[in-house]
Amino acid sequence: MKPAASAKGEISRSLTGVPGLDDVLNGGLLPHRLYLVEGDPGAGKTTLSLQYLMEGVRQKEKCLYITLSETREELLAGAESHGWSLDGIEILELVAEERDLDGEEQVTMYHPAEVELTETTKKILDAVQRINPTRVAFDSLSEMRLLAQNSLRYRRQILALKQFFIGRKCTVLLLDDRTSEDGDLQLQSIAHGVISLEQLVPGYGAARRRLRITKMRGMRYRGGFHDFNIEQGGIIIFPRLIAAEHGKPFEGGRIKSGVTALDALLGGGPDRGTSTLLLGPAGCGKSTIAVQYAVAAAKRGEHAVIFAFDESSATLLARAKGIGIQFEEGVKAGQVRIQQIDPAELSPGEFANHVRSAVELDHATVVVIDSLNGYLQAMPEERFLTAQLHELLTYLGRRGVTTLMVVAQHGLMGGNMMAPVDTSYLADSVVLLRYFEHAGKVKKAISVLKKRSGPHEESIREMHFDAQGIHLSAPLDRFRGILTGVPVHLDESVKPIIPPEKVK
Repeated sequence: MKPAASAKGEISRSLTGVPGLDDVLNGGLLPHRLYLVEGDPGAGKTTLSLQYLMEGVRQKEKCLYITLSETREELLAGAESHGWSLDGIEILELVAEERDLDGEEQVTMYHPAEVELTETTKKILDAVQRINPTRVAFDSLSEMRLLAQNSLRYRRQILALKQFFIGRKCTVLLLDDRTSEDGDLQLQSIAHGVISLEQLVPGYGAARRRLRITKMRGMRYRGGFHDFNIEQGGIIIFPRLIAAEHGKPFEGGRIKSGVTALDALLGGGPDRGTSTLLLGPAGCGKSTIAVQYAVAAAKRGEHAVIFAFDESSATLLARAKGIGIQFEEGVKAGQVRIQQIDPAELSPGEFANHVRSAVELDHATVVVIDSLNGYLQAMPEERFLTAQLHELLTYLGRRGVTTLMVVAQHGLMGGNMMAPVDTSYLADSVVLLRYFEHAGKVKKAISVLKKRSGPHEESIREMHFDAQGIHLSAPLDRFRGILTGVPVHLDESVKPIIPPEKVK
Protein backbone atom coordinates (compact mmCIF):
# COMPACT_ATOMS: atom_id res chain seq x y z
CA MET A 1 0.00 0.00 0.00
CA LYS A 2 1.23 3.48 -0.85
CA PRO A 3 2.17 5.90 1.96
CA ALA A 4 -0.53 8.32 3.04
CA ALA A 5 -0.89 11.30 0.72
CA SER A 6 -0.21 14.75 2.16
CA ALA A 7 -1.25 18.22 1.03
CA LYS A 8 -1.63 18.97 -2.67
CA GLY A 9 1.67 19.49 -4.43
CA GLU A 10 3.72 17.75 -1.72
CA ILE A 11 5.31 14.32 -1.69
CA SER A 12 3.22 11.68 0.09
CA ARG A 13 4.32 10.87 3.63
CA SER A 14 4.77 7.79 5.75
CA LEU A 15 2.67 8.29 8.89
CA THR A 16 4.52 7.48 12.11
CA GLY A 17 1.62 6.47 14.37
CA VAL A 18 3.17 8.48 17.22
CA PRO A 19 0.73 11.15 18.49
CA GLY A 20 2.27 14.57 17.82
CA LEU A 21 5.25 13.37 15.75
CA ASP A 22 3.52 13.78 12.39
CA ASP A 23 2.73 17.36 13.42
CA VAL A 24 6.41 17.97 14.19
CA LEU A 25 7.37 16.38 10.84
CA ASN A 26 4.76 18.39 8.92
CA GLY A 27 2.83 15.29 7.89
CA GLY A 28 5.16 12.34 8.47
CA LEU A 29 8.39 10.89 7.11
CA LEU A 30 9.37 10.90 3.45
CA PRO A 31 9.05 7.26 2.33
CA HIS A 32 11.87 5.10 0.98
CA ARG A 33 14.51 6.85 3.08
CA LEU A 34 16.83 5.84 5.90
CA TYR A 35 16.42 7.63 9.25
CA LEU A 36 18.50 7.58 12.41
CA VAL A 37 16.70 7.51 15.77
CA GLU A 38 19.28 8.19 18.45
CA GLY A 39 19.12 8.47 22.21
CA ASP A 40 20.54 7.14 25.45
CA PRO A 41 19.23 3.81 26.77
CA GLY A 42 15.70 4.26 28.10
CA ALA A 43 14.95 7.35 26.00
CA GLY A 44 12.17 5.57 24.05
CA LYS A 45 13.78 4.51 20.75
CA THR A 46 12.33 0.99 20.71
CA THR A 47 8.88 2.25 21.70
CA LEU A 48 8.89 4.82 18.90
CA SER A 49 10.02 2.30 16.29
CA LEU A 50 7.36 -0.23 17.31
CA GLN A 51 4.66 2.44 17.03
CA TYR A 52 5.94 3.23 13.55
CA LEU A 53 5.74 -0.41 12.50
CA MET A 54 2.27 -0.89 14.03
CA GLU A 55 1.07 2.12 12.04
CA GLY A 56 2.45 0.36 8.97
CA VAL A 57 0.39 -2.73 9.82
CA ARG A 58 -2.71 -0.50 10.06
CA GLN A 59 -1.82 0.88 6.63
CA LYS A 60 -1.67 -2.71 5.28
CA GLU A 61 2.11 -2.51 4.78
CA LYS A 62 4.62 -5.30 5.41
CA CYS A 63 6.85 -4.54 8.41
CA LEU A 64 10.10 -6.04 9.70
CA TYR A 65 11.80 -5.56 13.06
CA ILE A 66 15.47 -6.58 13.13
CA THR A 67 16.80 -6.96 16.67
CA LEU A 68 20.45 -7.44 17.54
CA SER A 69 20.11 -6.39 21.19
CA GLU A 70 16.84 -7.80 22.53
CA THR A 71 15.36 -11.27 22.28
CA ARG A 72 11.93 -11.88 20.78
CA GLU A 73 10.56 -12.62 24.25
CA GLU A 74 11.87 -9.32 25.64
CA LEU A 75 10.39 -7.44 22.70
CA LEU A 76 6.98 -9.09 23.07
CA ALA A 77 7.00 -8.47 26.83
CA GLY A 78 7.69 -4.77 26.28
CA ALA A 79 4.86 -4.57 23.75
CA GLU A 80 2.49 -6.36 26.14
CA SER A 81 3.23 -3.77 28.85
CA HIS A 82 1.74 -1.17 26.48
CA GLY A 83 -1.22 -3.38 25.62
CA TRP A 84 0.07 -3.93 22.08
CA SER A 85 -0.06 -6.91 19.78
CA LEU A 86 2.82 -7.25 17.33
CA ASP A 87 0.82 -9.46 14.99
CA GLY A 88 1.66 -8.54 11.41
CA ILE A 89 5.24 -7.50 12.27
CA GLU A 90 7.97 -9.94 11.28
CA ILE A 91 10.68 -10.14 13.97
CA LEU A 92 14.19 -11.14 12.91
CA GLU A 93 16.19 -12.06 16.01
CA LEU A 94 19.98 -11.85 15.55
CA VAL A 95 21.18 -11.91 19.16
CA ALA A 96 24.07 -14.17 20.10
CA GLU A 97 23.20 -17.86 20.18
CA GLU A 98 24.22 -20.27 22.92
CA ARG A 99 26.78 -21.99 20.70
CA ASP A 100 28.62 -18.67 20.32
CA LEU A 101 29.62 -18.96 23.96
CA ASP A 102 31.49 -22.20 23.33
CA GLY A 103 35.19 -21.47 22.91
CA GLU A 104 35.66 -24.49 20.58
CA GLU A 105 33.29 -22.93 18.07
CA GLN A 106 35.36 -19.74 17.71
CA VAL A 107 36.98 -19.11 14.32
CA THR A 108 40.77 -18.94 14.43
CA MET A 109 41.79 -18.51 10.78
CA TYR A 110 39.81 -15.26 10.27
CA HIS A 111 39.03 -12.44 12.63
CA PRO A 112 35.70 -13.31 14.33
CA ALA A 113 34.32 -9.85 13.50
CA GLU A 114 34.68 -10.47 9.76
CA VAL A 115 32.79 -13.77 9.90
CA GLU A 116 30.08 -12.59 12.28
CA LEU A 117 29.47 -9.34 10.37
CA THR A 118 29.17 -11.23 7.10
CA GLU A 119 26.77 -13.78 8.59
CA THR A 120 24.66 -11.07 10.23
CA THR A 121 24.46 -9.04 7.04
CA LYS A 122 23.50 -12.13 5.02
CA LYS A 123 20.66 -12.97 7.41
CA ILE A 124 19.35 -9.40 7.13
CA LEU A 125 19.47 -9.40 3.33
CA ASP A 126 17.80 -12.81 3.10
CA ALA A 127 14.98 -11.75 5.42
CA VAL A 128 14.35 -8.53 3.50
CA GLN A 129 14.29 -10.35 0.17
CA ARG A 130 11.92 -12.98 1.56
CA ILE A 131 9.49 -10.59 3.34
CA ASN A 132 9.82 -7.60 0.99
CA PRO A 133 8.85 -5.11 3.76
CA THR A 134 7.83 -1.49 3.29
CA ARG A 135 8.92 -0.48 6.81
CA VAL A 136 11.99 -1.72 8.68
CA ALA A 137 13.30 -1.00 12.18
CA PHE A 138 16.94 -1.92 12.89
CA ASP A 139 17.73 -2.24 16.63
CA SER A 140 20.47 -1.39 17.23
CA LEU A 141 23.54 -0.06 15.46
CA SER A 142 25.78 -0.40 18.51
CA GLU A 143 26.01 -4.17 17.92
CA MET A 144 26.75 -3.62 14.24
CA ARG A 145 29.47 -1.14 15.23
CA LEU A 146 31.08 -3.71 17.52
CA LEU A 147 31.02 -6.36 14.81
CA ALA A 148 32.64 -3.99 12.30
CA GLN A 149 35.55 -3.30 14.71
CA ASN A 150 36.67 -0.14 12.87
CA SER A 151 34.91 2.97 11.59
CA LEU A 152 35.79 2.41 7.90
CA ARG A 153 34.25 -1.07 7.74
CA TYR A 154 31.27 0.14 9.78
CA ARG A 155 30.60 3.13 7.50
CA ARG A 156 30.91 1.01 4.34
CA GLN A 157 28.52 -1.55 5.80
CA ILE A 158 25.89 1.09 6.66
CA LEU A 159 26.22 2.66 3.20
CA ALA A 160 25.72 -0.75 1.59
CA LEU A 161 22.63 -1.40 3.72
CA LYS A 162 21.26 2.04 2.86
CA GLN A 163 21.54 1.42 -0.88
CA PHE A 164 20.04 -2.05 -0.51
CA PHE A 165 17.01 -0.85 1.48
CA ILE A 166 16.32 2.20 -0.67
CA GLY A 167 16.61 0.07 -3.81
CA ARG A 168 13.81 -2.10 -2.42
CA LYS A 169 11.66 0.97 -1.55
CA CYS A 170 11.91 0.50 2.24
CA THR A 171 11.55 3.20 4.88
CA VAL A 172 14.12 2.30 7.54
CA LEU A 173 14.60 3.42 11.14
CA LEU A 174 18.11 2.80 12.44
CA LEU A 175 18.26 2.87 16.25
CA ASP A 176 21.46 4.00 17.96
CA ASP A 177 22.11 4.25 21.71
CA ARG A 178 25.01 6.73 21.42
CA THR A 179 27.60 4.35 22.80
CA SER A 180 30.27 5.47 20.33
CA GLU A 181 32.88 7.81 21.72
CA ASP A 182 32.84 10.32 18.85
CA GLY A 183 29.07 10.81 18.72
CA ASP A 184 28.93 9.00 15.34
CA LEU A 185 28.62 12.11 13.16
CA GLN A 186 29.48 9.93 10.16
CA LEU A 187 26.25 8.02 10.64
CA GLN A 188 24.28 11.26 10.89
CA SER A 189 25.71 12.36 7.55
CA ILE A 190 24.60 9.09 5.92
CA ALA A 191 21.03 9.20 7.23
CA HIS A 192 18.35 11.18 5.41
CA GLY A 193 17.02 12.43 8.76
CA VAL A 194 17.97 12.29 12.43
CA ILE A 195 15.52 12.14 15.34
CA SER A 196 17.16 12.67 18.74
CA LEU A 197 15.52 11.57 21.99
CA GLU A 198 16.72 12.89 25.33
CA GLN A 199 15.96 12.02 28.93
CA LEU A 200 16.59 14.68 31.60
CA VAL A 201 16.66 13.88 35.30
CA PRO A 202 15.87 16.93 37.48
CA GLY A 203 16.92 17.22 41.10
CA TYR A 204 13.37 16.36 42.13
CA GLY A 205 10.38 14.94 40.33
CA ALA A 206 9.85 12.70 37.33
CA ALA A 207 12.31 12.40 34.47
CA ARG A 208 11.64 14.76 31.57
CA ARG A 209 11.86 13.54 28.00
CA ARG A 210 12.16 15.66 24.89
CA LEU A 211 12.58 15.11 21.15
CA ARG A 212 14.42 17.15 18.55
CA ILE A 213 14.69 16.81 14.79
CA THR A 214 18.44 17.25 14.31
CA LYS A 215 18.30 16.93 10.55
CA MET A 216 15.72 16.23 7.87
CA ARG A 217 16.62 16.60 4.21
CA GLY A 218 14.14 17.92 1.67
CA MET A 219 11.22 18.63 4.00
CA ARG A 220 9.97 21.24 6.42
CA TYR A 221 9.65 20.37 10.09
CA ARG A 222 9.05 22.05 13.42
CA GLY A 223 12.44 22.77 14.94
CA GLY A 224 13.46 22.99 18.57
CA PHE A 225 12.75 20.69 21.48
CA HIS A 226 9.38 18.99 21.93
CA ASP A 227 8.47 17.43 25.27
CA PHE A 228 7.07 13.90 25.28
CA ASN A 229 5.90 11.22 27.69
CA ILE A 230 6.10 7.45 27.57
CA GLU A 231 2.78 6.19 28.90
CA GLN A 232 0.93 2.90 28.74
CA GLY A 233 0.03 2.88 25.09
CA GLY A 234 3.26 4.42 23.84
CA ILE A 235 4.93 7.76 23.24
CA ILE A 236 2.89 10.97 23.22
CA ILE A 237 4.70 14.02 21.85
CA PHE A 238 3.67 17.58 22.68
CA PRO A 239 4.76 19.73 19.72
CA ARG A 240 6.28 23.06 20.63
CA LEU A 241 3.60 25.73 20.61
CA ILE A 242 3.88 28.35 17.86
CA ALA A 243 1.18 30.94 18.46
CA ALA A 244 1.23 32.32 14.91
CA GLU A 245 -0.16 29.02 13.61
CA HIS A 246 -3.31 29.11 15.74
CA GLY A 247 -5.05 32.41 15.08
CA LYS A 248 -8.85 32.50 14.95
CA PRO A 249 -11.32 35.41 14.47
CA PHE A 250 -13.30 36.25 17.60
CA GLU A 251 -15.79 38.81 18.80
CA GLY A 252 -14.34 41.45 21.09
CA GLY A 253 -15.83 42.96 24.23
CA ARG A 254 -15.23 42.96 27.96
CA ILE A 255 -15.93 40.18 30.40
CA LYS A 256 -17.70 40.94 33.66
CA SER A 257 -17.02 39.52 37.10
CA GLY A 258 -20.47 40.13 38.54
CA VAL A 259 -18.99 42.56 41.10
CA THR A 260 -19.76 46.09 39.86
CA ALA A 261 -16.96 47.89 41.73
CA LEU A 262 -14.38 45.32 40.61
CA ASP A 263 -15.40 45.73 36.98
CA ALA A 264 -15.28 49.53 37.36
CA LEU A 265 -11.74 49.26 38.69
CA LEU A 266 -10.73 47.55 35.44
CA GLY A 267 -12.52 50.04 33.22
CA GLY A 268 -15.49 47.74 32.64
CA GLY A 269 -13.58 44.48 32.93
CA PRO A 270 -10.75 42.68 31.08
CA ASP A 271 -11.07 42.63 27.30
CA ARG A 272 -11.45 39.33 25.47
CA GLY A 273 -8.17 38.05 24.15
CA THR A 274 -6.12 39.78 26.84
CA SER A 275 -4.22 38.57 29.90
CA THR A 276 -4.54 39.92 33.43
CA LEU A 277 -1.92 39.44 36.14
CA LEU A 278 -3.15 39.27 39.75
CA LEU A 279 -0.14 40.18 41.87
CA GLY A 280 0.17 40.18 45.64
CA PRO A 281 1.21 38.34 48.82
CA ALA A 282 -0.21 34.99 49.84
CA GLY A 283 -3.79 34.99 51.10
CA CYS A 284 -4.79 38.44 49.85
CA GLY A 285 -7.55 37.20 47.52
CA LYS A 286 -5.89 36.75 44.14
CA SER A 287 -7.28 33.27 43.50
CA THR A 288 -10.72 34.31 44.72
CA ILE A 289 -10.90 37.11 42.16
CA ALA A 290 -9.77 34.77 39.39
CA VAL A 291 -12.40 32.19 40.38
CA GLN A 292 -15.04 34.96 40.41
CA TYR A 293 -14.33 35.76 36.76
CA ALA A 294 -14.38 32.06 35.81
CA VAL A 295 -17.73 31.47 37.53
CA ALA A 296 -19.20 34.63 35.99
CA ALA A 297 -18.23 33.32 32.54
CA ALA A 298 -20.00 30.02 33.27
CA LYS A 299 -23.13 31.88 34.34
CA ARG A 300 -23.11 33.62 30.94
CA GLY A 301 -23.16 30.19 29.28
CA GLU A 302 -19.44 30.06 28.52
CA HIS A 303 -16.88 27.54 29.65
CA ALA A 304 -13.91 28.31 31.92
CA VAL A 305 -10.99 26.20 33.11
CA ILE A 306 -8.82 26.65 36.20
CA PHE A 307 -5.34 25.11 36.19
CA ALA A 308 -4.61 24.70 39.88
CA PHE A 309 -0.91 24.26 40.65
CA ASP A 310 -0.95 25.13 44.34
CA GLU A 311 -4.09 23.61 45.88
CA SER A 312 -6.44 20.71 45.33
CA SER A 313 -9.79 21.07 43.62
CA ALA A 314 -11.54 20.13 46.87
CA THR A 315 -9.84 22.99 48.73
CA LEU A 316 -10.62 25.44 45.93
CA LEU A 317 -14.28 24.42 45.85
CA ALA A 318 -14.63 24.65 49.64
CA ARG A 319 -13.01 28.08 49.74
CA ALA A 320 -15.21 29.38 46.94
CA LYS A 321 -18.33 28.00 48.61
CA GLY A 322 -17.35 29.73 51.87
CA ILE A 323 -17.76 33.15 50.23
CA GLY A 324 -20.91 32.30 48.33
CA ILE A 325 -19.32 31.33 44.99
CA GLN A 326 -20.84 28.06 43.79
CA PHE A 327 -20.51 26.50 40.37
CA GLU A 328 -20.96 23.27 38.48
CA GLU A 329 -17.85 21.37 37.50
CA GLY A 330 -17.52 20.03 33.96
CA VAL A 331 -16.24 20.65 30.45
CA LYS A 332 -19.44 21.96 28.86
CA ALA A 333 -20.70 25.50 28.41
CA GLY A 334 -22.04 26.87 31.68
CA GLN A 335 -19.50 24.86 33.65
CA VAL A 336 -16.08 25.40 35.21
CA ARG A 337 -13.43 22.68 35.08
CA ILE A 338 -10.71 22.54 37.71
CA GLN A 339 -7.62 20.68 36.50
CA GLN A 340 -5.15 19.77 39.20
CA ILE A 341 -1.53 20.17 38.04
CA ASP A 342 1.44 18.55 39.76
CA PRO A 343 4.50 20.65 38.85
CA ALA A 344 6.91 17.86 39.80
CA GLU A 345 5.36 15.56 37.19
CA LEU A 346 4.65 18.04 34.40
CA SER A 347 6.69 19.29 31.46
CA PRO A 348 6.07 22.72 29.91
CA GLY A 349 5.04 21.14 26.63
CA GLU A 350 2.48 18.93 28.32
CA PHE A 351 0.99 21.92 30.15
CA ALA A 352 0.69 23.86 26.89
CA ASN A 353 -1.05 20.82 25.42
CA HIS A 354 -3.56 20.83 28.32
CA VAL A 355 -4.29 24.49 27.64
CA ARG A 356 -4.77 23.86 23.93
CA SER A 357 -7.15 21.00 24.63
CA ALA A 358 -9.21 23.19 26.97
CA VAL A 359 -9.46 25.91 24.32
CA GLU A 360 -9.80 23.90 21.11
CA LEU A 361 -11.75 20.87 22.34
CA ASP A 362 -13.71 22.19 25.34
CA HIS A 363 -14.07 25.74 23.90
CA ALA A 364 -12.96 27.51 27.07
CA THR A 365 -13.18 31.32 26.87
CA VAL A 366 -11.62 32.03 30.29
CA VAL A 367 -8.40 30.36 31.47
CA VAL A 368 -7.03 30.75 35.00
CA ILE A 369 -3.42 29.81 35.82
CA ASP A 370 -3.15 29.55 39.59
CA SER A 371 -0.35 30.18 40.03
CA LEU A 372 2.68 31.15 37.97
CA ASN A 373 4.76 30.23 41.01
CA GLY A 374 3.69 26.63 40.44
CA TYR A 375 4.20 26.97 36.70
CA LEU A 376 7.75 28.12 37.38
CA GLN A 377 8.41 24.91 39.29
CA ALA A 378 7.40 22.92 36.22
CA MET A 379 10.17 24.50 34.16
CA PRO A 380 13.49 22.68 33.74
CA GLU A 381 15.33 26.02 33.63
CA GLU A 382 14.01 29.36 34.86
CA ARG A 383 15.37 31.42 31.97
CA PHE A 384 12.94 29.73 29.56
CA LEU A 385 9.84 30.66 31.58
CA THR A 386 9.12 34.06 30.03
CA ALA A 387 9.68 32.84 26.46
CA GLN A 388 7.29 29.91 26.80
CA LEU A 389 4.78 31.93 28.78
CA HIS A 390 4.84 34.70 26.16
CA GLU A 391 4.10 32.14 23.42
CA LEU A 392 1.27 30.64 25.47
CA LEU A 393 -0.32 34.04 26.20
CA THR A 394 0.00 35.05 22.55
CA TYR A 395 -1.74 31.83 21.53
CA LEU A 396 -4.59 32.43 23.99
CA GLY A 397 -4.92 36.02 22.86
CA ARG A 398 -5.17 35.00 19.19
CA ARG A 399 -7.95 32.59 20.14
CA GLY A 400 -9.94 35.29 21.98
CA VAL A 401 -9.41 33.69 25.39
CA THR A 402 -9.27 35.87 28.51
CA THR A 403 -6.41 34.71 30.73
CA LEU A 404 -6.05 35.39 34.46
CA MET A 405 -2.68 34.62 36.01
CA VAL A 406 -1.94 34.55 39.72
CA VAL A 407 1.51 35.39 41.09
CA ALA A 408 2.29 35.21 44.81
CA GLN A 409 4.96 37.66 45.90
CA HIS A 410 7.48 36.96 48.64
CA GLY A 411 6.68 38.73 51.89
CA LEU A 412 3.41 39.94 53.39
CA MET A 413 3.60 43.68 54.03
CA GLY A 414 5.84 46.65 53.29
CA GLY A 415 7.59 47.97 50.24
CA ASN A 416 10.03 45.10 49.75
CA MET A 417 7.62 42.70 48.09
CA MET A 418 9.32 40.55 45.45
CA ALA A 419 7.89 38.24 42.78
CA PRO A 420 9.75 35.00 41.90
CA VAL A 421 9.93 36.18 38.29
CA ASP A 422 8.95 39.45 36.63
CA THR A 423 6.11 38.73 34.20
CA SER A 424 4.25 42.02 34.61
CA TYR A 425 5.42 43.27 31.20
CA LEU A 426 3.89 40.21 29.52
CA ALA A 427 0.39 40.84 30.86
CA ASP A 428 -2.03 43.31 29.26
CA SER A 429 -3.40 44.29 32.69
CA VAL A 430 -1.88 44.18 36.15
CA VAL A 431 -4.01 44.12 39.31
CA LEU A 432 -2.08 44.75 42.52
CA LEU A 433 -3.26 43.53 45.92
CA ARG A 434 -1.71 44.53 49.23
CA TYR A 435 -2.17 44.18 52.98
CA PHE A 436 -2.23 47.35 55.05
CA GLU A 437 -2.62 48.13 58.74
CA HIS A 438 -5.39 50.37 60.04
CA ALA A 439 -7.09 50.78 63.43
CA GLY A 440 -5.45 47.67 64.85
CA LYS A 441 -6.57 45.48 61.94
CA VAL A 442 -4.94 44.04 58.83
CA LYS A 443 -6.97 44.93 55.75
CA LYS A 444 -6.69 44.31 52.01
CA ALA A 445 -6.30 46.89 49.25
CA ILE A 446 -6.71 46.49 45.50
CA SER A 447 -5.73 48.72 42.57
CA VAL A 448 -5.02 48.47 38.84
CA LEU A 449 -1.53 49.44 37.72
CA LYS A 450 -1.98 49.13 33.98
CA LYS A 451 -4.41 48.16 31.24
CA ARG A 452 -3.12 48.23 27.68
CA SER A 453 -6.50 47.86 25.99
CA GLY A 454 -8.19 50.92 27.49
CA PRO A 455 -8.69 53.22 30.48
CA HIS A 456 -8.94 51.95 34.04
CA GLU A 457 -9.67 53.39 37.45
CA GLU A 458 -6.58 54.83 39.16
CA SER A 459 -7.96 54.68 42.69
CA ILE A 460 -7.18 52.28 45.51
CA ARG A 461 -10.07 50.47 47.16
CA GLU A 462 -10.38 48.31 50.22
CA MET A 463 -11.55 44.76 49.59
CA HIS A 464 -13.05 42.16 51.87
CA PHE A 465 -14.87 38.84 51.59
CA ASP A 466 -17.84 37.36 53.44
CA ALA A 467 -20.46 34.69 52.88
CA GLN A 468 -22.12 36.88 50.25
CA GLY A 469 -19.03 37.27 48.09
CA ILE A 470 -16.47 39.96 47.20
CA HIS A 471 -16.98 43.58 48.34
CA LEU A 472 -15.05 46.74 47.52
CA SER A 473 -15.17 50.06 49.32
CA ALA A 474 -15.38 53.50 47.79
CA PRO A 475 -11.97 54.87 46.65
CA LEU A 476 -9.60 55.51 49.56
CA ASP A 477 -8.81 59.08 48.57
CA ARG A 478 -8.18 60.35 52.10
CA PHE A 479 -5.08 58.27 52.69
CA ARG A 480 -1.60 57.95 51.32
CA GLY A 481 0.93 55.15 51.69
CA ILE A 482 -1.67 52.37 51.61
CA LEU A 483 0.47 50.20 49.36
CA THR A 484 3.37 50.52 51.79
CA GLY A 485 1.29 48.77 54.43
CA VAL A 486 1.09 51.72 56.88
CA PRO A 487 -1.23 54.43 55.49
CA VAL A 488 -1.31 58.02 56.73
CA HIS A 489 -4.51 60.06 57.08
CA LEU A 490 -4.48 63.24 55.03
CA ASP A 491 -7.17 64.74 57.27
CA GLU A 492 -7.33 63.54 60.86
CA SER A 493 -10.87 64.85 61.19
CA VAL A 494 -12.04 62.39 58.57
CA LYS A 495 -13.18 59.08 59.94
CA PRO A 496 -11.00 56.07 59.15
CA ILE A 497 -11.65 53.76 56.23
CA ILE A 498 -15.06 54.09 54.66
CA PRO A 499 -17.00 50.95 55.56
CA PRO A 500 -17.02 48.63 52.56
CA GLU A 501 -20.26 48.85 50.67
CA LYS A 502 -21.84 45.67 49.46
CA VAL A 503 -22.01 45.67 45.68
CA LYS A 504 -23.96 43.01 43.85
